[in-house]
Amino acid sequence: MNRRTLLGGAVALAAQAQKQPICAYVGCYTTPQRRGRGDGIHVYRMDPESGAWNHVQRVGDLMNPSFLILNRDQRFLYSVHGDGDYATSFAVDKGSGMLKTLNQAKTGGTNGVHQAIDRSGKFMVVANYGSGTVAVLPVRPDGALGDFVQLVELRGKPGTHRTEQNTSHPHHVVFDPTGRFVLIPDKGFDCVFVFRFDPVSGKLSPTEQGAVAARAGSAPRHLAFHPTLPVAWVINELGNTVTTYNWRVHDGSLRPAQILPSLPPDFTGDSTGAEIITSADGRFVYCSNRGHDSVAMFAADPKTGMLRSIGWAPSLGKTPRFIALDPTQRFLYVTNEQGDTVVPFRVDRKTGHLTATGQSIKNGSPVTIAFSSAI
Repeated sequence: MNRRTLLGGAVALAAQAQKQPICAYVGCYTTPQRRGRGDGIHVYRMDPESGAWNHVQRVGDLMNPSFLILNRDQRFLYSVHGDGDYATSFAVDKGSGMLKTLNQAKTGGTNGVHQAIDRSGKFMVVANYGSGTVAVLPVRPDGALGDFVQLVELRGKPGTHRTEQNTSHPHHVVFDPTGRFVLIPDKGFDCVFVFRFDPVSGKLSPTEQGAVAARAGSAPRHLAFHPTLPVAWVINELGNTVTTYNWRVHDGSLRPAQILPSLPPDFTGDSTGAEIITSADGRFVYCSNRGHDSVAMFAADPKTGMLRSIGWAPSLGKTPRFIALDPTQRFLYVTNEQGDTVVPFRVDRKTGHLTATGQSIKNGSPVTIAFSSAI
């Protein structure tokens, strides 16, 4: 399948999503240790025309459901839990989008911060930030999870920050577009690990490169692939920068090509980078800044994937930990963790710029959103 076909497919999916009901699932922090004021997972129905949300369900009795994902057919939702050592599975009701808890399974480590499911839907890979490990969990046909079947201890050299980089801190799990590789940005070791993925056994094994080193003290946090070009972008948490990498799929290796600041040159305060996402067509990249409390906007060169800053949009709340584009690509949503709001912005599809809609959804300590458009 060529790049033009892939790009056309992504645009077609976005157009199709405009005609389907959309659900948004919001996870949060709940514990005092996390300064949490949340109370579980909240389910909303979204109006694709206005971007407005209508609350339909709260799933309580959950500790720090801090990252949520849906499987490919959107029949099941999965959560990892900040400071926990397990993941939780939920069944999604086809008609209403409401959740029913299925089970919990051990991740083999502490503070799971992110997870991803392989193309077959048989395995889920989890980054255990607190223990510096990556776990592989089986996904059963009924959507329930099994306890981890592989646990990979990440090895490397701590970064220069004495408290934030004293050990391995994997923060993200990303399958490459082929599904053959898994990439793990490690905040503590100043690198991005790359593993081969066996779709039969679910086993992870290091590539020849093993990992690509980042600039000292930069703390790679999250990664996004261009939808068609062999390019990946990484937001560096402590460095407040975005690195563009050339991706070599034949051997699963990364080569740095560009580093840009994620903050404006006249900002002199403290801030940390959090999330990075790209539009479905790969023309624009967005990053969230906690401290500057903004969304950085970049235009991507259509041939090389190199970035160019096109400005910053205020997040209209404190500590924007997470950002996401809805399935229609019309709206970008910001979760302001310490502002207790989810704020929608309308996306200009021609320029990439963001404009606040004037709406704000109240939600205690929101830190993640998963969108469904096929319920």
